[in-house]
Amino acid sequence: MAGLNVSIAFLFLVVGVCQALRRLSKRLLSPGTYGCLARELAGSLELCTSCLELRMLVEIGPWGGGFGPDVALTLLFFLFVVHGASFDGASANPTVSLQEFLLLESNLAATAAKLLAQGAGTGLGWAVTKLYWSWELTHFHLIQNLIASECSSSIHTSLHHAAFVEGTCSFVFHLVLLKLHRSHQMYWVPVLAATVTFLTYTARPFTGAFFNPALATVTTFHCSGNSFWDYVQVYWLGPLAGMLAALLLYQGNIPRLFKKNLLYSQKSKYRIPKARVAAHMEHDEPRRKRKGEKSNSEPHA
Repeated sequence: MAGLNVSIAFLFLVVGVCQALRRLSKRLLSPGTYGCLARELAGSLELCTSCLELRMLVEIGPWGGGFGPDVALTLLFFLFVVHGASFDGASANPTVSLQEFLLLESNLAATAAKLLAQGAGTGLGWAVTKLYWSWELTHFHLIQNLIASECSSSIHTSLHHAAFVEGTCSFVFHLVLLKLHRSHQMYWVPVLAATVTFLTYTARPFTGAFFNPALATVTTFHCSGNSFWDYVQVYWLGPLAGMLAALLLYQGNIPRLFKKNLLYSQKSKYRIPKARVAAHMEHDEPRRKRKGEKSNSEPHA
């Protein structure tokens, strides 16, 4: 249990450091630079380090610490609640940034900057976690260092099925995100955290349940068992297809690409009550009659 306590302390230390980085950069940088670079960098760093430590607990904990996956899933839920409350609007996920671009909520330059910041943040998170593991503060980290050089692919099914699993996870995640987009933070944070926890529990035996291209790239692309193109199909194209499907289902169109709604009929935004329409017609009836009488009473040429 001491090893688990060290991991929990590390997770919350990372959250605290990233929160301090966000506050400092918010004071020193312009709003545009902070939103596109510093905020995404801090969020990706926080997400990557947390997920790597949790992944280590899931793999080694059952036989190295005597606790089951329920411990890691509980930690995952609470960490995503903390992430949602502290990310300050950052997505730390390339498919979410691309979704904002397709919804005309972000321009090309800002989207490119976010993607670069996410890549840098996940790379930095990987380096920080590897350094932390090298200190071997617990027997978990000692075991992790021994098996790290021989890591195997997280894909434990056929490529088509793996891509479908990652795409389905991305589809559900983005659909929930779109539905709760304008909700109060108090509502969408726990719902999104519960969605991520459920998807991770369901899909982890097949693909590791990343549905985040940046996180998957630094975590599993270097492992043996599959080629680079295999990983691209599963962890890049799968989530991207899931995001596009969720956006099309929710919107009926993709605003950046085409305006025509393919799924839903366009209805007037403002609806006039039937009673008001009837009263308006009754009010206009005498006026039309008076106009008719007036025209009939005029002399003909």
